[in-house]
Amino acid sequence: MQGIWTILMLVCSNIFMTFAWYGHLKLQEMKISTGWPLILIILLSWGIAFFEYCLTVPANRIGFVGNGGPFNLMQLKVIQEAISLSVFTLIVHFLFQGQPFHWNHLAAFGCLVLAVFFAFLK
Repeated sequence: MQGIWTILMLVCSNIFMTFAWYGHLKLQEMKISTGWPLILIILLSWGIAFFEYCLTVPANRIGFVGNGGPFNLMQLKVIQEAISLSVFTLIVHFLFQGQPFHWNHLAAFGCLVLAVFFAFLK
């Protein structure tokens, strides 16, 4: 059960992370934040990232084998990266619909999935 909670919390944290890192570009595209100073954009992103950390830190603590979880540090990191790319791809697809998706993006995603596979090999 700890593994499932870890993955769910990492998915949610990556949603916050993607909005913290790239959401301001959507606000700019929508003409909401075009006149905002950069410091305000940074503070907005930090505010969103706070919630990412509120989920990422406990997810890693719950999932870490040293705390009774099922994953070692390398596995946690590789899982997080694969989740990060998956969440990013979905958000870009739905929010930034003009962004192209090419074969090499799919190949890169496949490499990350393979990284998760290899990270779990014994």
